[in-house]
Amino acid sequence: MPSRTDTVRFAFQPVVNLTTGGVAALEILARPESGDILAQARRDPELDGRLAALAIRAAARKETLLPLHVNVFAGTLADLGRLSALRNAVREAGRLPWEVTVDIGPPYTHVPQQALLEAVAVVREEGFRICADGIGDGDVPLRLLTDLAPELMKLDASLLSRPAAVRAMRTLCEQLGALLSVEGVETERQCAAAVSAGAQLAQGELFAPPARLPSADVYVPALSPGAVTTPRSGPSVRQFVRPAALLPAAASAGQVRALLTGSPDVSGVLLVNPSGIPVRSVHRSRFLLSMSGRYGHALYADRPAARLGDPPRTVGVDATAWEVLDVVADGDRDRTSDDVAVVDRYGRCVGVVRLADLVRALSENRVEEAAGLNPLTRLPGSDAITREVDRRIADGRMFALSWLDVDHFKQVNDGAGFAAGDELIRAVGRALQVSASEATRVGHIGGDDFLVLADPDTLGPLAASVLDAPWAAGGRAVTMSLATVVCAPGSVSDHRQAAACLAPLKQAAKALNGASWVLGRAGLPGHEIRRGTGAAPMAPYGQTLTG
Repeated sequence: MPSRTDTVRFAFQPVVNLTTGGVAALEILARPESGDILAQARRDPELDGRLAALAIRAAARKETLLPLHVNVFAGTLADLGRLSALRNAVREAGRLPWEVTVDIGPPYTHVPQQALLEAVAVVREEGFRICADGIGDGDVPLRLLTDLAPELMKLDASLLSRPAAVRAMRTLCEQLGALLSVEGVETERQCAAAVSAGAQLAQGELFAPPARLPSADVYVPALSPGAVTTPRSGPSVRQFVRPAALLPAAASAGQVRALLTGSPDVSGVLLVNPSGIPVRSVHRSRFLLSMSGRYGHALYADRPAARLGDPPRTVGVDATAWEVLDVVADGDRDRTSDDVAVVDRYGRCVGVVRLADLVRALSENRVEEAAGLNPLTRLPGSDAITREVDRRIADGRMFALSWLDVDHFKQVNDGAGFAAGDELIRAVGRALQVSASEATRVGHIGGDDFLVLADPDTLGPLAASVLDAPWAAGGRAVTMSLATVVCAPGSVSDHRQAAACLAPLKQAAKALNGASWVLGRAGLPGHEIRRGTGAAPMAPYGQTLTG
């Protein structure tokens, strides 16, 4: 008797890493030749589960080594719990559960949430990864989304026209330790918007359409080095993760050789225990060199490949690129080209990073940073600070934006000369950097003007270190003025509004005598005078300048 699934064929669409430009995984899409079997599967959990299993078997026939994404309706997972058919198909295909991501899709309406959460916990415990699919074009409740704590969230490309919503999802991803992907990307403008919003992954017709054969040949538009958001501590290793070639720890050297010779792009193989934890790392060149020796094949082919491997180098999925470089630098020089395994909180391998990817990205980032540095102080300009202001606004964080400058700086230059003025500016820049905490950003926006972005509770020590210092130029004392606006969540919409709130505070600070500090709060009238008194007179150079 014909089955409803007999006319279903499957297509593969690459999930692209927007940093490396490589294929991170393949999503398997059901393509019925007739009828609407997906609508039936939405109402029939058994049918949906069978489609998921058939998708895995279709991928196995194509002999792809890439991680797989398989689609399951939320109602199916809540009803079937363990997804036995999918689990059996993964085992029969010789794939490991952590190579498979279950894309949970809408509708969520009328799905028993507790049953869904319990099923997700079971599937995740078996090693499968969880993706929340269809965000922005579905009905997933926000509370349920946070309870699911998926490893990946897929946004519909239509959300890219609403940058605030995408930034909010990126913030949620960071809090949950998830990656952000955008699906349905069709244009280069959408791709640029996805990168600007902080998405690490994407898929869509722009990169490669769904095809019957898995393809690693994708188109990725050239992105500017500054397009990827880079925190002060360095870009996240998540941006550079590539699929790992995994084999069981007991694999023979012959099995490893077959994998490497059949996959020229694979730079190494990780041997993992039954829990997915890397136990040995096999480097492509060193392994093949050993096997190609006079007696290499006879000596090793049927023996455990682990004998030709090395202890794996691993980093946590939350590591930064700089931490990966530290791992490489602390090891054997002969292994600098080895892949570094990226592991989750259970120690299971989620992929690898290559040194070349890190060096390229960090070098580009340094070039981009250098182009925006003030040549006098080597501090970033206003663009870097305003980008961080917008990021903190999107994250819903309270922050303090301050404007510091030297009082009557033109008179300093006219009286003591520009060299003395330049040295004063450099000294102020150094003092700000020394006093800055880890979360503080210092920028030099030109002349004697500095911007400082900080957490409100760190302002006091920083202000004291600059305002209380005995500044002088050409042997003459000078003072500083500091204006600060504290921005609570929701009080400003972007950096322009924050700057507009700061401008009158700067004027108020400049109107005071001596080293001055004026503090105001965005959206509230008035300001607080923390340093300085009275009105500031203009004084000729040669006298102590106050105000």
